[in-house]
Amino acid sequence: MRTLTLRIYLTVVAVLLLFAFVSSLLFQRHVNSERALVRLQEQARFESSNMERLDAWADLIQRSLPEAGAPRSEQAAAVRDWSERLRIPLALHDAQGERIWAADVYVRREQNRQQRGLPVRLDDGRTLWIMRRLQRQGGDLPAATGGRPPATGEGGPSVLEPVQPPLLGWPRGAGLAVLLALLFVAVAGAAWPVARALTKRLNALKAGVEKFGSGALSHRVEVTGKDEVAAVANSFNQAAQRIETLVRSHQTLLANASHEIRSPLARLKMALSMLDGSEGPQRERLRQEIRTNIAELDALVEEVLLASRLDAQAASGTPETIDLLGLAAEEAARVDAQVQGSSIMVQGDERLLRRALRNLLENAQRYGQAASSINPVDPAISVVLRQVGEAAELHVCDRGSGVPPAYRERIFEPFFRLPGHAEKAGGVGLGLSLVKQIAQSHGGSIRCEARQGGGSCFVLVLPLIAESER
Repeated sequence: MRTLTLRIYLTVVAVLLLFAFVSSLLFQRHVNSERALVRLQEQARFESSNMERLDAWADLIQRSLPEAGAPRSEQAAAVRDWSERLRIPLALHDAQGERIWAADVYVRREQNRQQRGLPVRLDDGRTLWIMRRLQRQGGDLPAATGGRPPATGEGGPSVLEPVQPPLLGWPRGAGLAVLLALLFVAVAGAAWPVARALTKRLNALKAGVEKFGSGALSHRVEVTGKDEVAAVANSFNQAAQRIETLVRSHQTLLANASHEIRSPLARLKMALSMLDGSEGPQRERLRQEIRTNIAELDALVEEVLLASRLDAQAASGTPETIDLLGLAAEEAARVDAQVQGSSIMVQGDERLLRRALRNLLENAQRYGQAASSINPVDPAISVVLRQVGEAAELHVCDRGSGVPPAYRERIFEPFFRLPGHAEKAGGVGLGLSLVKQIAQSHGGSIRCEARQGGGSCFVLVLPLIAESER
């Protein structure tokens, strides 16, 4: 669990580190974009102001230049004079685009392609070219100049970097690092109690499982919350309840079987001790008693083994399609029972369903026959098969003394027998318990009802075959 705690904590810290790294990148990108935007705005204002100055200079130069028809030397001398006054590289082209004059600086910068000239069309068709710098050699755009025109000339306009305010009293880079470090420490410190609280519940679940595994079958773990850990704890409690019920039932089965075995064994010991000194009919009667006790032991062992292996056999077997009417007719013929109903198909283990129906019929024959009610109109034992909704119901009815309402659930418990029935009819009390197990293994159920006119009806309910499987 310590490993799981550490893994959860390290995961949270790693996510935090990734968040801090990405946040810093985004923040730095935002700062850079803001700086670039400010510079672009300042450049736009500078360009607008520069264009106004250039227009004013062009208008002034145009008024002082000789006419277009004047000699080229006079036009060149006038342009050279203005270039030296303004300290701006100038060039003059005629109306046909031929160059009249250009300053040496203008030609040099034009050849280096580091700067370009701004054309100003004059009224007489000539073009005045004014060289200006768009960028410094380092690539920085012109910045704000405090409202004063930037210095011009050979060096170009001066560049002033925008000053960024400090963060938390530190320079901007160091302040950002300190802020992210504080955020990391805060989240990392808060992540540990969260991870520890989760693994603490897992530790409690682990301790509960170990205690249950050590033999405390009644132990259950505490279920708190509504998350996945609570779901696991709840699933464990349900599984523990089923395991405890199964183990307790097996313990009860073993204890009851041991008790039931003692009676036929005691009778066998007595019969064997009397067999040596007996002769004639008495000897034969003792032999019959021994055979009866051996058969009872054999039936008891068979019932116990079937009860203990029923779930595994039902789970491992391949379901078969079974005609309940045919199965009921075959088993009813063994006890001369009457069968009514139509053919209904179910899926399951034919051997187990046959055993369940045989147990119900033998139970009806053992406890439910009344001599006064044996007649063709009202048979002592009857089997009725009908479909109710999406289930098949098989009713095995008798005309015996019936089962009191208080015992209609308990008769399906292992080794339970109605008071007085053991002395009258024998049996070990596992028949109806096996019927219940077989019904449940097939997704069905069994119940006991009172029969109209006296007696009991045992109703075996089995699901029908799904439409997609027919």
